[in-house]
Amino acid sequence: MNRRNTKSIIAVIAGIVVVSIVVFGAFIVARNVMVPKNVRTVEDATTSLTRMVDQIDPMTATPVKSSVEYTDVEDTSADELPDLENNKVTAEATTDLYAEIWCSPEKAGQGSDGWMRELAEGFNKAGYQVGGQQVSVRIRNVSSGLGNDYITTGKATPDGYTPSSRLWIDMLAAKNINCDYVRERTVGNVAGFLVDQEHYDALVEEYGQADLKAVTEAVGKGDITMGYTNPFTSSTGLNFLVSTLLRYDRKDPLSDTAIDGFSQFQKNVPFVAMTTVQMRDAAERGSLDGFVLEYQLYANEPSLSKSYKFVPFGYRHDNPLVVLPGVSDDKRQILELFATYCDENGADLANKYGFNGLDDYKSENPEIDGKTLLQAQKVYKDNKDNGKPVVAVFVADVSGSMDGSPMRALQESLINSMRYIKSDNYVGMVSYSDFVTIELPIAEFDLNQQAYFKGAVEGLRAGGGTATFDGIAVATQMVQEALVEHPDAKPLIFVLSDGETNTGHDLSDVEGILKALRIPVYTIGYNANIDALKKISSINEAASIDASTDDVVYQLKNLFNANM
Repeated sequence: MNRRNTKSIIAVIAGIVVVSIVVFGAFIVARNVMVPKNVRTVEDATTSLTRMVDQIDPMTATPVKSSVEYTDVEDTSADELPDLENNKVTAEATTDLYAEIWCSPEKAGQGSDGWMRELAEGFNKAGYQVGGQQVSVRIRNVSSGLGNDYITTGKATPDGYTPSSRLWIDMLAAKNINCDYVRERTVGNVAGFLVDQEHYDALVEEYGQADLKAVTEAVGKGDITMGYTNPFTSSTGLNFLVSTLLRYDRKDPLSDTAIDGFSQFQKNVPFVAMTTVQMRDAAERGSLDGFVLEYQLYANEPSLSKSYKFVPFGYRHDNPLVVLPGVSDDKRQILELFATYCDENGADLANKYGFNGLDDYKSENPEIDGKTLLQAQKVYKDNKDNGKPVVAVFVADVSGSMDGSPMRALQESLINSMRYIKSDNYVGMVSYSDFVTIELPIAEFDLNQQAYFKGAVEGLRAGGGTATFDGIAVATQMVQEALVEHPDAKPLIFVLSDGETNTGHDLSDVEGILKALRIPVYTIGYNANIDALKKISSINEAASIDASTDDVVYQLKNLFNANM
């Protein structure tokens, strides 16, 4: 090969390299221009989102109706409750004759949450007898609200029931399930606000003291950002709801005055948490100045007692123990023997585990009956968004990895749970695999839209890759366009997926947009990469649900009751 030919070949190769660098660089520049990583303003977010969705170029399906068949939207169905065996037995019975007690998690678990479990183990070794036969107890870890739903529906019933608060027992009585008290108190606890030191000092300076009235007034004025737990499932959340209504009208918590006051307060609450853990995470990220918690958990977490002041409120949580109707005399005697054993042996252990810490606290709330409590939950459902509708888009993963049982679970859980979405909200749906399809444009969730929604869910078919963030981008634009018509609405996105994104845009492309637009993204994972979905939900303090268990319908019901 001569020198001239060699120079020509080198020139050609150099030209190819230069062109490749220019093309690749142009791609990177175009991508960065199209999707800035550090979106800071709503204007930037809107511009970036429009460019992204234009690039994604979603298709639009032809909606198909399916008949909607359900009756009473208020009552929990036994079919939607998880199997009782999902709730762990933490202290097993040791004899043929025993009583099963459903016990709230803060005293049925491990470590400092194991007060009643440890006493049950001691009781079972002590050799107590009834009618000449040795007896024992079995402790099952069942949250207060879930236990109430099991008993109400008749899906399962224990011998003894010890929720955190007697409010749940009063609600059972309102449904003609009259339990007999074995003890009105087994161990003492108190609900309260946790407020950081700066805001605690500000409350004292402004109002003379930090109490329920001061906190709710400060939240209503926007001086404090706080969160609380779902009043359909959480004892502290239910207590807070009722106490807040009573704060505005002590004589009638269901009056217009009470409801108007609650609505004004609720207007400045960023979200109601599904779990205490979610609420604590939000506080740690600096999203909340305060949140609600029981004293026992506060006392056992040094990081909490160092960073927050505890402000008690509402009815005491004295963990009553009741016997259910129809339980045999033998089992009633077992429960009485066990309660006596707890009285005689539980004090030191209770103190060790953070109970009985505020025994001098007395509730200033008036007595309230179960029917009023049930109506208070309805008030919450109807007024949690201050009379404003919700604009929501469901984003369904129809990639190949969702084929089979995950897709069936997604379809069944959405169809069964849609009854808990209020009809005056606005709902749409998109699906995604390698590409994105607008399955149902956003419209008011009346019976007509419900029929289209059910038809869209039934028509989902799995196959292809997983462009999760493309689906989220399209849903976000749909929400933004709907907010132009309904500017006071609350925006939400629900992503139903296995969490395995493998094509299209990534989290960094949409994270800044979602932050700027402040749209919470709730994620429901089906046999999923839950950590990946949690990252999406953590952007704007939304919840992430693991649907690999069979209680997804119940969890979605609670999610929709809290948010829709």
